[in-house]
Amino acid sequence: MKKIQLSRAIFLALFVAGSAQAAKTDVTIGMQLEPPNLDPTGGAAAAIDEVVYANVYEGLTRFGPDGSVRPALAKTWEISADGMTYTFSLQEGVAFHNGSSFDADDVKFSIDRAMAEDSTNAQKQLFANIESVENVDGDVVIKLKAADGNLLFNLAWGDAVIVAPEAVENLATAPVGTGPFQFKNWVQGDQVVLEKNPDYWGEPVKLDMATFKFISEPTAAFAAMMAGDLDAFPNYPAPENLAQLEADPRFSVVLGSTEGETILSTNNKQAPLDNVLVRQAIAHAIDRTAIIDGAMYGYGTPIGTHFAPHNPAYVDLTANSNYDPEKSKALLKAAGLPDGFTTTLKLPPPAYARRGGEIIASQLRAVGINVEVSNLEWAQWIEQVFKGKDFGLTIVSHTEPMDIGIYAKPDYYFQYDNAALQAMMKSFNEETDTDKRTGILQEAQQIISADYVNGYLFQLAKTGVASSKLKGLWQNSPTQANDLTGVYWED
Repeated sequence: MKKIQLSRAIFLALFVAGSAQAAKTDVTIGMQLEPPNLDPTGGAAAAIDEVVYANVYEGLTRFGPDGSVRPALAKTWEISADGMTYTFSLQEGVAFHNGSSFDADDVKFSIDRAMAEDSTNAQKQLFANIESVENVDGDVVIKLKAADGNLLFNLAWGDAVIVAPEAVENLATAPVGTGPFQFKNWVQGDQVVLEKNPDYWGEPVKLDMATFKFISEPTAAFAAMMAGDLDAFPNYPAPENLAQLEADPRFSVVLGSTEGETILSTNNKQAPLDNVLVRQAIAHAIDRTAIIDGAMYGYGTPIGTHFAPHNPAYVDLTANSNYDPEKSKALLKAAGLPDGFTTTLKLPPPAYARRGGEIIASQLRAVGINVEVSNLEWAQWIEQVFKGKDFGLTIVSHTEPMDIGIYAKPDYYFQYDNAALQAMMKSFNEETDTDKRTGILQEAQQIISADYVNGYLFQLAKTGVASSKLKGLWQNSPTQANDLTGVYWED
């Protein structure tokens, strides 16, 4: 009798332990930067999409983990023979998290809002070629000003997600989308919590809850991973710890690529940076290898233009701005600045900026360029640099997919105004032939490299760390997202 009771006790203990393990359906994700708001249609920070893209909000199309454009709220589409009209058939049975139904009028509202003159959308150029958006018998019909081979790609951005009209006033703090997760709460300075959307129109997610925990300090990120306070840190900020984490069987370290061109952004309208000789001098004063090794512990690919090396259209132009401090000094002399000059270097919080900034400041001072370094919080950087254009130099990773088009925006924060490039990018948007599009992209890369618009440093590597039992996180980052739709715990 005792043996039977003991067996039953062991069975019950094993059943409870197994059930507890199988029942794990929550995840805690580490992020270095806290989003300034939770509305991707009204803010520029990558951290917004890292929380809400594909999780809370959806667009007509979306990016897959391989960078491909896939259906989302649009299940199919047709393109007219002249490339001027796109007709989207929408998914059925879709509702917003507040219970309101989704239809073509919501798509029209969202795109019209993004295109509006007073729109705060950070990527308004995505919609610049749209003539009109209409609800035609339940389908969405988008008419263009000119044929556009980029439309499906553009509509996959986080800036093009569909929002509930009645909820727009509060999207910054209470997001309402159609995604498989819905917003639960935000403890500012600490975390955002999402929960499973029980009424999701598509395939249900396997997680019941997801917490995004904001940890800005690399040392604190390492401590949180080691303590088990985090299940994953998809963009791990302390590359110096990766070898130690990889040796720990509790973790998996996954190295991938991103769309993050890390650049020394330059205010092209601020003297003396408005002189191409000065910008060229800065470029030749920079030792990319020292920055990658010193700030990123070797993780990063050198770039000579604003384009990702893994893209088939990439041109290696690093030789245009090779490290040559003597040439840098000669260029300063030719620019009328033999004794150099002083400018500002305003750095946002990421380690690549803070650590890289120290190295770059030293390299620039070696050729006579004195930089006044300021460490800014992310919200300060957005206000002073991105919006206010009150800076000389700054360091930032541009993580938006294939975003060379920003160089055709003269009011963009680095204020580069080149009419020839603007015309070129207009023709790129209208071109549908793949080979011709590639040729235009390659010529555009050469122009901005030759104009030394910015200092091109390296392509940001994706260094992800996660529990070895957590599956489904993206290895690469074709867009700025922590897509949890395919994430699950292995039994």
